[in-house]
Order: sequence, then structure tokens, then C-alpha cells
Amino acid sequence: MKKPYQIESQRAVKRLEEIASEKNPAIQLVLPMAEAVGWLRQGLGELVRQAGLQVMQELMDEEVRQLVGERSRPDAERKANRWGSERGYCVVMGQKVPVDRPRVRSTEDREIRLGSYEMFHRGEPLTETVWEKLMLGLTTRKYGEAVRQFTDAYGLEKSAVSEHFIEASQEKLKALMERRLDKKKFCALMIDGTPFQGQQMVAALGIGNDGTKMILGIWQGATENATVVGELLGDLMNRGLDFSEPRLYVLDGGKALHAAVKKYAGESAVIQRCQVHKKRNVLDHVSDEDKPLISEKLEAAYAQDSFEAAKKQLDGLKYELMHLNPSAARSLSEGMEETLTVHKLHVPKQLRKTLSNTNIIESTFAVVGKVCSNVKRWMDGDQRERWVGSGLLVAEKKFRRVTGYKQLQGFITNLAALSESAKPAKTPVASKRKAS
Repeated sequence: MKKPYQIESQRAVKRLEEIASEKNPAIQLVLPMAEAVGWLRQGLGELVRQAGLQVMQELMDEEVRQLVGERSRPDAERKANRWGSERGYCVVMGQKVPVDRPRVRSTEDREIRLGSYEMFHRGEPLTETVWEKLMLGLTTRKYGEAVRQFTDAYGLEKSAVSEHFIEASQEKLKALMERRLDKKKFCALMIDGTPFQGQQMVAALGIGNDGTKMILGIWQGATENATVVGELLGDLMNRGLDFSEPRLYVLDGGKALHAAVKKYAGESAVIQRCQVHKKRNVLDHVSDEDKPLISEKLEAAYAQDSFEAAKKQLDGLKYELMHLNPSAARSLSEGMEETLTVHKLHVPKQLRKTLSNTNIIESTFAVVGKVCSNVKRWMDGDQRERWVGSGLLVAEKKFRRVTGYKQLQGFITNLAALSESAKPAKTPVASKRKAS
């Protein structure tokens, strides 16, 4: 519900628009040449800024004349009077600039708002400007020094900038976490977590049927456990994501992610375990001198075009690892077939590079890390979520369609067929015979 002052502000702006459209009074700006040349010596920007401030003042004075009439001219029908002026401000280029605001009072002794001042006062979205500047790497301490365009501008102190950013980032996070997903069609869903300042941030990214990418949500927890992932998926379902649709779920291989996806999407969910994570896990068990050879063989196996050929090479590598390092062999064996789901789906090589791993999310979190690099002190509360959410939105603006998006239609057809074949067969119900 709007507050009374907001309603009055809107009425004032509407009244100004009516005056401009019906009467269309002319506004004339006269600048002494010496003064203009003095500003121009400081640059064309200074001339434009100072002239702009005077235009604002002329517009407010003209609105007062339209409401009150000319000075020193008696008018029996006058419904308002001039009432001096007071200090106010307008928002220009992310900073507050002081202006003198004329005051008008009605004959009923009620303040009349000026629509021109309300528009100047509202100006550009200050919090949005602060958010954009900080996302580009500007710090709160240097914000005022970097953006100051008017010598008498204020509201650029570190504390004020921080408050504006908190407000803006809260709105951004809220919008991200409340996105409706009812009308969205995603052929793949990637879920991965990353440690972030002592907490685990789990993110979900959707790949649309047209190849576009979209951040679906984030969830914060102490660890990447089934509860945290389940709450994230539950939130996506509440916002309209249909888990009954055939979809490829690309996961990092963690048991918590696997269990949560099975819970929401069913046992027939088509899961692709990240091949990059699997490779890291296996190599962590072998010595440094053996890593290059094992890595090469893993790459060769995953580069195969058919499921049978890829599995044959992985089985051969598992046999070798049993003699070299049984722990590495067990790591390879665990969920091995799920790392080859894209091969079962006959995904072309170009598209397979995207769908066989969670690299998209990892590169997205790299952007988040860069955005958050200026934060030196992390506190409790929603600070992590706000900064991570902001960083994800910055990364999302840079998203392009996935490599090989033209091959998605064939992938979607194969996905639907595999998903249908994975569903448990229905047991026929015997018809009851009537007793004779």
C-alpha cells in the first residue's frame, strides 16, 4: 500500500504533466557569457551540469507561476501563495545535489507539492546506480571520489553508499529468488556448490530448450547436504518448476545432490555426473607421476562417441587401477555409468562438452569471486547471499546460448525416450470375476 506522501507526489507529477500538455508554457534560460565561459574552461561537462541545474530552477519557478500567478499582481481567485523556499536536493548521476526548492501553500494553509521537484528529487534510481558501480569493482570508500561530478554533491560517504547497496542488493536477491518458472522450459538443470567465506553456496542453473542459460536460485548452508539441496529444489518447485518433465540433471557427483534430485524428480530422473569432478576425484588418489597417464586415458574414454566404446575404455582403466591403486579404481567405479549418460543419449560432441560437466556453474562462480573480491569483512546475516546473488546476476548478463544449441532438438527427443524407458513398468491389474 502506498503511503500518503507517495500519493501526493504522484498527484503533483500528474498535475505538472497536465500543465505542460494543456498550457505548454515556454521556459527561457539566460546564461551570462562570462559565467558560461568560466564553466567551459573546466570542461564541457561542467557547463552542461551547471546549465542543467539552472534549467531545473527555471522549471520549478514556472510551475509556481502556473499555480500561484505572477508576483505582485492581486488575484481574487488565487488558491495558493508563495511561501519562500527551503533546501532540497535532486539525484543526478548517482549523487545528491543541493537545490533551492520553492514552497507553495494553499489558501487553506496546506502545503502543495511541486511535480517538477518531485521528478528531480526522484531522479535516477540512486540505489541502482550504486549497485552497478560496485559490481564494476568500485569500493564504497572510493565511490564518492570516483563518481563526484558536482563540487557540492553529498550522500557519497562510505556509510551512505553501503546503505544504498544493501537496499539494492536485497531487492536484486528478492527478484532472483522469486522468479516464476511456470512458463519456462528447461531441457537441463545443473546444480553445484562451492565453499564461500565459510559457508556452502549451492546454485541451480537451467538450460532452456532454445539454449539460453538462466540462474534459477541459490541456497546457503554449512555443508552441501541433502537438506540444503532439497530446500533449493523445493523452492524451485514452489516457483513453478515442473519436475515431471524429462530433463537432464547435471550434478557434481555428491550423494546429497543425487538423493535430492531423486526425491523431487523421481527414480527415473536422467542424471549426468560431472566428468570433470570424476576426473579430479580419481586423480586425487594417484601419485603425481601417474596423473598425466591416467588423465590422458580418462580424456580418451570420455571423448568416445558411443556409450559402449567409452564404457569399454573406462572398464579397462578400472582394471589397471585395481593393480595400481584400488582406491582410485573404486572412485572411478562409483557412479561410472552416470558419467556416460550423455553418451547414452547420443549427444553430439559439440553439445556434449557443455552437458557432460558443471563447468558453466564453476565459471559463473568465478565471476562471483571477482565481484566479491573487494569485500574485506564478512558479517553474519544475509550479506553472503546478497553479494553472491548480485554476482550471479552480473554473470547472467554475460550469458550466451550454449555451444551446440542447434543440436538441442535431437537431444530433447532422445531425452524423452530415455526418460520414458527408465520409468518402472506398471503392473497390470487382474480383472475381478463375478461370482457365479
